[in-house]
Amino acid sequence: MTVPQPLDEVRAQYEALPYPPRDPRDEAVRLITGTPSHILEVNHYLFSGRLNFNRPFRALVAGGGTGDACIMLAQQMVDRRCPGEVVYLDLSTASRAICEARAKARGLRNINFLTGSLLDLPTMPIGQFDYIDCTGVLHHLPDPAAGMRALASVLNPDGGMGVMLYGEYGRSGVYPLQELLRTLAPPSMALEDRIAMTKRLIRFLPTTNLFRRNPYLNDHVTGGDAGLYDLLLHSIDRAYTVPEISDMAASAGLRVVAFLEPVRYEPATYMSDPIIARQASSVGRAVFHLDGPDAARHVKALLSVPAIDAIQFTPGAANPSAIPWIDMFRTIQSAGRSVLVVEIKTGASREIHQRQLDVYVAAARALFPGATVEGRLVYS
Repeated sequence: MTVPQPLDEVRAQYEALPYPPRDPRDEAVRLITGTPSHILEVNHYLFSGRLNFNRPFRALVAGGGTGDACIMLAQQMVDRRCPGEVVYLDLSTASRAICEARAKARGLRNINFLTGSLLDLPTMPIGQFDYIDCTGVLHHLPDPAAGMRALASVLNPDGGMGVMLYGEYGRSGVYPLQELLRTLAPPSMALEDRIAMTKRLIRFLPTTNLFRRNPYLNDHVTGGDAGLYDLLLHSIDRAYTVPEISDMAASAGLRVVAFLEPVRYEPATYMSDPIIARQASSVGRAVFHLDGPDAARHVKALLSVPAIDAIQFTPGAANPSAIPWIDMFRTIQSAGRSVLVVEIKTGASREIHQRQLDVYVAAARALFPGATVEGRLVYS
């Protein structure tokens, strides 16, 4: 195993403060689940619902930490009697020990534990994987793009990844505080003293400070000392915008298929004005519009164009319902593209329209289990 010098500090941090804090005894009363590696999300977003759980499935959790993704995925595979294995990889032996204890508490025997750096994956004799989880790891590497390429080197050609990276805008207020703490609580200071100084600084921040005003920052509250250190005292930490993530994926020969949850990354979610929302909905996405039954025959040709992210379909004024086109929507979804269905309604109250929309959304969720289905009324 080779560990670049900057990663020595990262490893030392997680040996002293495994993150997130977990007690193996809690496995008796709950299974922690979440994005991006819930097996239903993996099946939906990466495999278009085509995974056969009766066949062997290999998953790698790169930077497994104290084991949330590893334990969740291994347990869900056991619950579905899915043969295969989950390979756990992490620099920290302390974190690995916690994950091993959690697996033992559950009686899980489908996990192979390894200690090491994901940067060594290209030379490790561990084979290829159908799925790779890398949650909160790449942004703590000296060269995240090299980490992404290392992951891609052990991914099956028809496999996929679930990756979590820090978002630049969601971490508003973090980096000025990190910079200040490099002076107030430098790495030369004892770990417990750095933590104490950080807590003191947070306590006396003015109410106008961006860190205090950011409602999405709570690791220092919910994660104890380990969460506070990870948030504000980490030796390597950077954040990304959506285009930067797309560029990094492309540099490793990968393509982003979805951001989770999709509604969080949809501009219209944050627009109360319907005209602005409609205009914003097409920003940064290649959406091809099909209008009427005659245009539907072009779907297969459109799906052969990699640049098209989604197909928007309206059945036309003479065909008020989209229900006859369910098979076409399945074809689009199975190709890994999004479907936007537009129905034009007039002559009824908003209450009636909402009831109709609720019925459509419920029907779509039943027809497309595991898919993210959203419904929205737009008036003009």
